[in-house]
Amino acid sequence: MKPSHQTMTRLYEHLGKVFYCIAAIDKTIRKEEIAQLKEIVKTEWLPFENTFNEFGDDTAYEIEIVFDWLLANKWDTEQVIPDFKIFRKEHQHLFTPEVITLILKTANTIANSFLEKNRSEHVFISQLSAILIQ
Repeated sequence: MKPSHQTMTRLYEHLGKVFYCIAAIDKTIRKEEIAQLKEIVKTEWLPFENTFNEFGDDTAYEIEIVFDWLLANKWDTEQVIPDFKIFRKEHQHLFTPEVITLILKTANTIANSFLEKNRSEHVFISQLSAILIQ
């Protein structure tokens, strides 16, 4: 059964928050991190599946929309991982091996976009990986 538009929107909203956390984990979001996110959304997430919002836009753009909103509002990231973990448990069918691979690829791309991954990014990606692989 194909997931609903609302479910896919919620997935992409959660991913926007997760990717924002990776970029913000060192307290500075760099233009390189934003550029890498936008590029991977365009080249990997948009072609990945084909759900669209009520305006005819690909639902995967929610990743960027949420990320940009969080950036503009200097959002607190404390609840992102617990919320994502709950969403993951409630919607296990969405997390195919391909989706898990793409999430981790995106996370690593953002973390590697400015110099090398720092310790905080390694820890966050390990937590994310543990949630996805469970």
